[in-house]
Amino acid sequence: MTLLDAPGAGTGHFQGTLTVGITPGGLVAGVYVGDPRADLSQHLRSRQETGLALREAGVPVTEFRAAVIVGSGSLSFEMIRYLTERLPLMICPRWVFTRVQPIAIQNVLDYLIAALESPETAGRILEIGGRDILTYAEMMTGYARARGLKRWLIAVPVLTPRLSSYWVHLITPIPARIAQPLIRGLGNEVIVRDETARQFFPAIALLDYETAVHQALKQMETRGVETAWSDALISSQGNKSPVALLTSEGMIMERRQRTVTAPADAVYRSFAGLGGKRGWLYMDWAWKLRGMTDRLCGGVGMRRGRRDPDDLRVGDALDFWRVEVVEPGRLVRLRAEMKVPGRAWLEFRALPQPDGQTLLSQTSFFEPKGLLGLLYWYVLYPMHSLIFSGLIRRIALQVSLTG
Repeated sequence: MTLLDAPGAGTGHFQGTLTVGITPGGLVAGVYVGDPRADLSQHLRSRQETGLALREAGVPVTEFRAAVIVGSGSLSFEMIRYLTERLPLMICPRWVFTRVQPIAIQNVLDYLIAALESPETAGRILEIGGRDILTYAEMMTGYARARGLKRWLIAVPVLTPRLSSYWVHLITPIPARIAQPLIRGLGNEVIVRDETARQFFPAIALLDYETAVHQALKQMETRGVETAWSDALISSQGNKSPVALLTSEGMIMERRQRTVTAPADAVYRSFAGLGGKRGWLYMDWAWKLRGMTDRLCGGVGMRRGRRDPDDLRVGDALDFWRVEVVEPGRLVRLRAEMKVPGRAWLEFRALPQPDGQTLLSQTSFFEPKGLLGLLYWYVLYPMHSLIFSGLIRRIALQVSLTG
């Protein structure tokens, strides 16, 4: 199954991403953008042309049309996420009061799977949506409630799509060139008008928006660090970048890596032995100061140390961290339990290389909560950058000296 992400534009019909799956029998199911009669941008028109090309290829096609898909990675949802997280007070154009019928990514997948097993839907265009019809303003305030944030929206009539896209570009990681075609379609009401999809698939239990948001947040909590960042970035960028600072799906990530002339087991033993009485190798006084500050704020501080000086198990306390993942000889991931405006992780990996050396990868993850969390990250980033650059350097040096 292939996923092509695309912003949508509506004209009373539906919009979404294009997803294509092919069964052994040749059925193709898809969700694609917009109304072919609309004055779409070249970007969106290409999505229409994709659907047309599929139909002209002679393969039976089922087309699902959806509005905002609620799930990590959905462009519309990510824009709602970033704007709501980062702006306590939002000056918004009038499109925020346009009605839309969002659908959970789980329900999109339900429809796709059901269509792949239902050849009678071939040749159909089916509109799909969730249980709720909301305005974009209600979607943003609903997301804020799910995150425990208070947000206020003020609508003004002067923000054009171009100006709005520049604002989105400034506040979020979404570039203006991508935000602008998305925003152009947000002034059109997009709700289900044809219930054929429900007639074909009455057993699919549609989720309400609140549940869909909680599921998206839960997915990020349970698997987001692993699936959104660690494996993808290591495999895609390899050894090319010694330092990378990236953001996606509400997560900020800084990854550092060094090549060490030592086996992976030796590298693993070095970072798995951090903390406790051994300390943190570099600027240990700063780690202790952070622990003292956390204690004064009612947090756990660094008083807990570690259970064993060498062995780590999932669930162990490690100073102000909790061991979340351990793969002996390869990986340790720690989750922060100090008081921070968000959630944080620190991960170490030892990746064997074909030449017998080991790639040491050190990654810090932070999921900020609201504007305070974002300010926390960037205010402390110079200090964190200094500490983490020194830490990976000392780990590599320790391995080189001890073998």
